[in-house]
Amino acid sequence: QVQLVESGGGLVQPGGSLRLSCASSGFTFSSYAMRWYRQAPGKERELVASITNTGGSTNYADSVKGRFTISRDNAKNTVYLQMNSLNAEDTAVYYCNAHQYLTDYWGQGTQVTVSS
Repeated sequence: QVQLVESGGGLVQPGGSLRLSCASSGFTFSSYAMRWYRQAPGKERELVASITNTGGSTNYADSVKGRFTISRDNAKNTVYLQMNSLNAEDTAVYYCNAHQYLTDYWGQGTQVTVSS
């Protein structure tokens, strides 16, 4: 079966860093664009970062540009999100998404809380 399992979330102080990982299985990882979304309480799901299937191109939400970096390792079927200079606005559940045309697979999410 298709599985996307996020890890690496937790509690971090403002200005701190976290590295999220999403381990995937059950589909051809290298043929899917990978995305990180987040959803804060009371808000809609927001696209944070995306990376093409080959890793040749990335895109970021304006709110995270310069702070977050998405990367992937197709040999490990894993996508990462390095998050630096975190602030309270980054507090959310972060979801890993695999996208191919009209097909989307989702992970269960990992909580990131930025608080002092």
